[in-house]
Amino acid sequence: MQKRKLGESGLQVSAVGLGCVGMSKGYYSTPGDRQEMVALLRSAVDRGVTFFDTAEVYGPFANEELIGEALAPVRDRIVIATKFGFAIAPDGKRLGGTNSRPEHIREVARASLRRLRTHVIDLFYQHRVDPQVPIEEVAGAVKELIHERKLRHFGLSEASAKTIRRAHAVQSVTAVQSEYSLWMREPEAEVLPACEELGIGFVPFSPLGAGFLTGKIDENTSFESSDFRNLVPRFTHEAPRRIWRSSICSAMLRLAKMLRRRRSRSRGCWRRSPGSFRFLAPRSCTDWRKTSEPPTWK
Repeated sequence: MQKRKLGESGLQVSAVGLGCVGMSKGYYSTPGDRQEMVALLRSAVDRGVTFFDTAEVYGPFANEELIGEALAPVRDRIVIATKFGFAIAPDGKRLGGTNSRPEHIREVARASLRRLRTHVIDLFYQHRVDPQVPIEEVAGAVKELIHERKLRHFGLSEASAKTIRRAHAVQSVTAVQSEYSLWMREPEAEVLPACEELGIGFVPFSPLGAGFLTGKIDENTSFESSDFRNLVPRFTHEAPRRIWRSSICSAMLRLAKMLRRRRSRSRGCWRRSPGSFRFLAPRSCTDWRKTSEPPTWK
């Protein structure tokens, strides 16, 4: 597995990371049982993956607990990224909206450390920008936690170029995470240039368009009632560009056949081709399960 450094921070991770959101209920289709997910995570490590992405809101809390259980035996070999920023009560009840007040950030960090079974979080993202809290206060709170050695690096998710610059002026931003794929290329306008200028790594999520670019979803596809894609306009049957996106999948299939690669690998090559950025492509639970062998851990 090739390695990448996130911007100028020195944080080194595997070129392909594993996004773990699909391993908990409430986002995609029902995942496998807990032991299957533990085996999947350990299989990823056996294959050279060192970068794992989770968040307190996934579950809530259940995803971090899963990561902590599965990866504790190899904690010194991996990088764990988790996120704060939503309003969630200590009992897991979602209160709605965002919450990046400094005191709440500290509470989330303390709880995430416990669930992840670690003494330090490698990369701590603000999951979504909180319009009620100046980003300078958020960056300042994270800076304090870094000085206390509870965190190593600061990240932002789905932030604008302006917000990235303001945060970076207070505490160096190691990575920015945004949706980025062949059908979601908005970061190219302002976010990617800002990351390049400031020496910040860029981590794309949903590199396969939340499953759409696998070619397995078309205008006749329906999702389980708990699947978040039921609420995403791009996945509705009435979406005017859905057929056009299907044509993208068809074109990629033809190209993949020419290159004798699977479609997902072809898109990964587009994303990880040489350039000024070190792109990472977190893969879904379902996609990883198809290619993983049972781990040999004791």
